[in-house]
Amino acid sequence: MSATVDGEPLTPPSAEGVWRRGSFARIVDQVTADRMIPARVEVTEADGSTFTDIITATARKHTPAPAPPVPELAERPRLREVTGEGFVPGEDVAVCRIIRHTDATGTGAARALIDLARDHLDPGDDVVLIGRFSGTLVVRSLS
Repeated sequence: MSATVDGEPLTPPSAEGVWRRGSFARIVDQVTADRMIPARVEVTEADGSTFTDIITATARKHTPAPAPPVPELAERPRLREVTGEGFVPGEDVAVCRIIRHTDATGTGAARALIDLARDHLDPGDDVVLIGRFSGTLVVRSLS
C-alpha cells in the first residue's frame, strides 16, 4: 500500500517499513490531525475501484485567556455619555478631542461613552461629534 499527501509520498514509520492495509486509519488520523480545513481522502483499490470521503476539520481546542484582574475601585471607568442627531445612518462619527470613533445608528443618532478617568478630560470640557460623511457637527459639554 502507498499513501500520498498533497501529491507527495507519505513515508511509513521506520519501525514498520511499509504501509499495510491495517495502517489506513492511522494514516488518516496522522494526516488530518492538524488540519483546520476539511481533507479529501481518496482510496484506489488494487482492482481499480475507488472510494472518496471528506474528513471534516475539527476546531482546535484552546485554553481561554485568564480573565483580566478587576480594577480597584479608584481605577473603575467614570463614563459620560455624549449624544447627537442629524448624522447619516451608519456613518463613522469622530469623537473629538479625537480619542475614538463611533458609528451613527440606523436612525442617524450617534452615541459616545467618554471615560473621564482614562481620556484625560475634565467634566467642564467640550466634546465634538463630527459626521465623517455628512459633516454634521454636534458640540456637547461634559458638565
